[in-house]
Amino acid sequence: MAIVEMVMPKMGESIMEGTVLTWLKKEGDTIEPDESVLEVATDKVDTEVPATHGGILKEILVKEGDVVAVGAPIAKIETDAAVETESQPTTAPAATASAPQPQAEAQPAAVSASSNGQSSNGQTSSDRFYSPLVMSIARQENISMAELESVPGTGREGRVTKKDILAYVKNRPAAGQATSSPAPAAQPAAAPARTPQPMPVSISGEDEIIEMDRMRKMIAERMVDSKRISPHVTSFVEADVTNIVYWRNRVKQQFKEREGEPITFTPIFIEAVVKAIKDYPMMNVQVDGTRIIKKKDINIGMAVALPTGNLIVPVIHNADQLSLVGITKKVNQLAKKARENKLSPDDLQGGTYTVSNVGSFGNVMGTPIIMQPQVGILALGAVVKKPAVIETPNGDAIAIRHKMFLSHSYDHRVVDGSLGGMFVRRVADYLEKFDLNRGL
Repeated sequence: MAIVEMVMPKMGESIMEGTVLTWLKKEGDTIEPDESVLEVATDKVDTEVPATHGGILKEILVKEGDVVAVGAPIAKIETDAAVETESQPTTAPAATASAPQPQAEAQPAAVSASSNGQSSNGQTSSDRFYSPLVMSIARQENISMAELESVPGTGREGRVTKKDILAYVKNRPAAGQATSSPAPAAQPAAAPARTPQPMPVSISGEDEIIEMDRMRKMIAERMVDSKRISPHVTSFVEADVTNIVYWRNRVKQQFKEREGEPITFTPIFIEAVVKAIKDYPMMNVQVDGTRIIKKKDINIGMAVALPTGNLIVPVIHNADQLSLVGITKKVNQLAKKARENKLSPDDLQGGTYTVSNVGSFGNVMGTPIIMQPQVGILALGAVVKKPAVIETPNGDAIAIRHKMFLSHSYDHRVVDGSLGGMFVRRVADYLEKFDLNRGL
């Protein structure tokens, strides 16, 4: 007999913690290797976590609702076979993260510190460990290290979780910066930024009160964060997509018979976006502080409306390497998985640019909010018939054309109006020049 620890697995890049939603097994249950043991929610997706070993679930270490760091122990499993490596003590993640590095004194510049004294790898001058996510929130809220030390933690061994620091920010006193050193009297410091307070809401006895579900709370938080982080600017272009409409009407039945699934306008629009990104690669960037990260891969996120009314954004990875048929299949697959709640964490990771089809709701245009840390998002309006002036060999004429608006929101920190405007214009150009005689 041997006891092994089951730890919170890593469920995608940038995911540092997860919330335990439901234990699917209870203490004393027999479990098989890779059998689902619990359901975990991250800031990306809900997913089931399989057992790392077979045996008996000896002890559950975390409760439902707990926020657990990646790599932290969550359960103990009693196995029949001897385990080659002993299970690590429950303090291993914290000890590993806070242990001093041998070359730290010789090379102090190896760890970059933020303006408020926090190191970028989660280590601090104290013995307390902070996850990268907590440190990131602290930097965004301008919380000094001295102030962070005073935040009570409900995590394992008193660690500060995401929930703890967000609760602290929400209830932070107006003088939250009081722990930092005061400015000299001759040069009075600017007053600390006031945390916006929500306007009071009057509720009558006839009003219905609906509590936000977990996903809606997450969406609300991310949208507010994005508007605070990025100065949004939106440019609009109207595109004539008559050729695309005629082409799709001609091939959709053939495509359905050959591929066994429908072809919509969305993959055609995504193909045009990918081509425009190749022409303007500075739209395929991300912002990390004062650094601009130019992404090599072109991974297109596409917003999908769920039956609950919430929104989720799965990602088409390496979209520039796919044909129109390949993009179509990927769009259909991800949309189906999203609506059936079967998306994996990998399906939601790594997006470098996003499109949102507001036209599916009958909207002609919109002002979408950027998915951080991306710098651009394109809203696709409804395709509508309009009278338009067209040039013919015999002169100008008025004809019925299929038109749509493209609404491009971009991060004005790194994307100026010229780049943002030229990019959306180039997308429109590719749509208007679509080859009516193109084959499948």
